[in-house]
Amino acid sequence: MAKFRKTETPIEGLIVIEPTVFGDERGFFMETYAKREYDALFGWEIEFVQDNHSKSRRGVLRGLHFQRQHAQGKLIRVVAGAVYDVAVDLRPGSATYGRWYGVELTAENKRQFYVPPHFAHGFLTLADDTEFLYKCTDYYHPEFDGGIRWNDPQIGVDWKLEHYGFTESKLLLSDKDRVQPLLEEL
Repeated sequence: MAKFRKTETPIEGLIVIEPTVFGDERGFFMETYAKREYDALFGWEIEFVQDNHSKSRRGVLRGLHFQRQHAQGKLIRVVAGAVYDVAVDLRPGSATYGRWYGVELTAENKRQFYVPPHFAHGFLTLADDTEFLYKCTDYYHPEFDGGIRWNDPQIGVDWKLEHYGFTESKLLLSDKDRVQPLLEEL
């Protein structure tokens, strides 16, 4: 039995991964990462060098973030709560440049989302005490920190605010994320 199932998205390189979960009345067990299986799943060798863990209350919107140099690939999962996770293609020359894809990641569905380097990334927390883990293919370099405004009309991310019971005025954003540039200003 395969330990992980891969689902391609409409944007090349963005991948949703579902681990095999073994559960019974005691609880569950699953592998969340195994290099050998992931290398086979992706078709190339992937190396992660940094793990990050964040906790946010319901209604926090973080992003859309990227690094101008030392671009990071990210393997993302949620261990408590839920997020709507979004990636925007910023790869130069890509046929899908400026397009986005979103997926709901929850502690219950245990899905993972691989976002390759040269994508902007952001998420909206759907529950209080949401804990978000991600493995990165490069280190964080604050001097190369970049971002795009979360509601850039050219990109047109549908954050599904109404579906999730939010209004724009009730979102919790950092001051930095409120004033990020538009894609056309990069």
